[in-house]
Amino acid sequence: MLNIQHLTKRYGNTVAVDDLSLRILPGELYGFIGHNGAGKTTTIKACCGILNFEEGEITINGISVKDDPLACKAQIAYLPDNPDLYEFMTGIRYLNFIADIFGIPADERQKRIRNLGDRFDLTKDLAQPISAYSHGMKQKLAIISAFLHDPKLLIMDEPFVGLDPVSSHELKVLMRELCDKGGAIFFSTHVLEVAEKLCDKVAIIRGGKLICSGTMEEVKGDGSLEDVFLELEADE
Repeated sequence: MLNIQHLTKRYGNTVAVDDLSLRILPGELYGFIGHNGAGKTTTIKACCGILNFEEGEITINGISVKDDPLACKAQIAYLPDNPDLYEFMTGIRYLNFIADIFGIPADERQKRIRNLGDRFDLTKDLAQPISAYSHGMKQKLAIISAFLHDPKLLIMDEPFVGLDPVSSHELKVLMRELCDKGGAIFFSTHVLEVAEKLCDKVAIIRGGKLICSGTMEEVKGDGSLEDVFLELEADE
């Protein structure tokens, strides 16, 4: 589904991501862990075609992000750590805008918007302008828009930030549902307990370099993911 091979990204003389290789398969929920500045967001943006990169290759279902970015973007959804929404729009107008971009038929989009809106308790607020939304409501709207076109690959950067416990639980359920249908998810998070319970596989990055990856059982062994992460950080 997502294949990252020898990815290197530099900002001037600073190497933000250094020869990183990862493979996320259909059905996998893959966590991406690291401290602030480790290279997680840079990697995620490169996978989405937002950032160019100097070396390596990224493919989505065998299609190169560099060679055919539009074909790749048609198959994915991207949820940034701080979503920028068109605040002059109402919630429903924004979701219809997203549905138009991905060519979702009118009857199908209405069902999906109602279902997702109800699951995140946002349906009653969709007629309101986004500028009137709280941070948590904006986050829920961004999540709904990401799931709206039923992407094959969902890439998310800190998706649980700003969510209340009920919405956080609903997002976890949706993530698993997408993977059970054959999709894949690659997401970063600082909430290690969530990653440990939710993810099939995990990768830990430090200073732009991959230092550990595998199934959750392989990475954490008999301990916890937090123990492994803190031990690796202490070894730096």
